[in-house]
Amino acid sequence: MRIEYLYREVACLYGEHANVTAIQRAVPGCEVLETPLTEKPKFLDPAEKIDLVYMGTMTESAQLLVIEKLSPYRQEIIDAIEGGQNFLITGNALEVFGSGITEKGPVAFEAAGGEYVKGLAIFPFHTERDMIHRYNSLCLQEYKGIKVMGLHSQFGHSWYDGEVEPFFDMVRGPGFHLDCKTEGIHHKNFYATYTLGPLFIMNPPLMVKVLEEMGFPGVHPAFEETAMKAYEERVAEYSDPSTGFYYA
Repeated sequence: MRIEYLYREVACLYGEHANVTAIQRAVPGCEVLETPLTEKPKFLDPAEKIDLVYMGTMTESAQLLVIEKLSPYRQEIIDAIEGGQNFLITGNALEVFGSGITEKGPVAFEAAGGEYVKGLAIFPFHTERDMIHRYNSLCLQEYKGIKVMGLHSQFGHSWYDGEVEPFFDMVRGPGFHLDCKTEGIHHKNFYATYTLGPLFIMNPPLMVKVLEEMGFPGVHPAFEETAMKAYEERVAEYSDPSTGFYYA
């Protein structure tokens, strides 16, 4: 398995490299290739034979750089997605693939793109953000019967503007926006979620399921027994109505 970690120098704010590490430790012979902002994405070259493209959370100023770097390849990216290329996109990296980001707060920071940032417009959704107020919460979600725990910490929320299959159904916590009961994007082998941090370490059954759907069946997480025990305890905690979900 060959993973392309896209723009790690700017797209790794919340320990999200651990998602890639988790796959490395679960898939024998897994190779990770890091592509910097100065290079064309490797997955666009069929000769590279990239099995999975990963990109994680970044600052708002980094979003501008990423959009600038990916825009010349927009149609190639669309063709790759439609052709079945595997993607895992976490945190606000997903906003890059929408139509645009509008600042709804009292201050539009120029370093973050000002009042409006045009996205790649690969999927029909838009983002509204408030750079003065960060929203934080835990989340309990479900994917094909699998409970998934995580963390949301973001300035922006997104709204679907067309037919888009979500990644998760919400059990507790907010979805794509505060009143939404679904979250993220799942189109063919493109998986994107606002959920931060070590998603695959916290949720080993999700990693096994997603990798199976990507063409890698029979994966066993590292330290499987311990990882599953921690997962089951976390599911119980997040499912408990007395567990608070929102914090400043």
